[in-house]
Amino acid sequence: MKQILAIFVFLMAMVSCEKPISPEDDKTIKQDGNLVVSIANIGLPVTRLNFVVFDMNGSRVKQVNQISGVADYGCASFQLESGTYQLVVVAHSSDGNPTLASIKKVQYTNAQGFTDTFLATSYISIGDESVTKTVAPHRIVSLCRFVLKDDYPANVKKMRFYYTGGSGAFDATTGLGCVNSKQSVLFDVSNGQKTFDLYTFLHAAEGTIRLLVTAYDASDNVLLERDYDVSLQQNHITHCNCPYFSGATMASSIGLFNGWDGEYHLNF
Repeated sequence: MKQILAIFVFLMAMVSCEKPISPEDDKTIKQDGNLVVSIANIGLPVTRLNFVVFDMNGSRVKQVNQISGVADYGCASFQLESGTYQLVVVAHSSDGNPTLASIKKVQYTNAQGFTDTFLATSYISIGDESVTKTVAPHRIVSLCRFVLKDDYPANVKKMRFYYTGGSGAFDATTGLGCVNSKQSVLFDVSNGQKTFDLYTFLHAAEGTIRLLVTAYDASDNVLLERDYDVSLQQNHITHCNCPYFSGATMASSIGLFNGWDGEYHLNF
């Protein structure tokens, strides 16, 4: 009987949520905690989750990083001392985890890439009893979807999108951008790609980015440059439909689209 009980306890431990080995490592161990966090909308279009506990001064206490497909994806467990904490959950698809040392500045880099990003925050009080918390992250980015409407000249091999006016980092207490970034994305267009998604965190609910679009040949020689002012809103898509190689006119409209709050169309 004692052997059966021991096996049962072992199996129960194996299905518990994850706790990190280190804040920047996706390798985790199984361990029960007095705070268990789960995501209600686990079907978000993302590949990475960051669960972070901050103290009331905004400094990181503990962190769990997850990649989609791992066991217990969407559930994290922490063992915390008694007290009040700030919980932050970030969902995204960048090539790495953002810097999360401070609750006031969650930072991505050009090398990691900027993607659709969702945020949930909550205050947590830990006492004698364990706490279970379910969160529902919401979208905090703005998206400029740049669509080329004409054909590529034969010698164009790369397109670079450089934009200012937004932010590559956000304040987790507000969900708004917190730095003045120079964001840049380079695409290999030898496959004929004509649609380019450019994400940013605005400093307010509405804003404008200055976008410089550059076409290169295979030797990185500049073939053409054009710049645009693009109006954005948080949780909205702005479509830029552009005959880039041949001309520029502009009009706008708005509609609903795939869970975003709204969608604009700009014709350059």
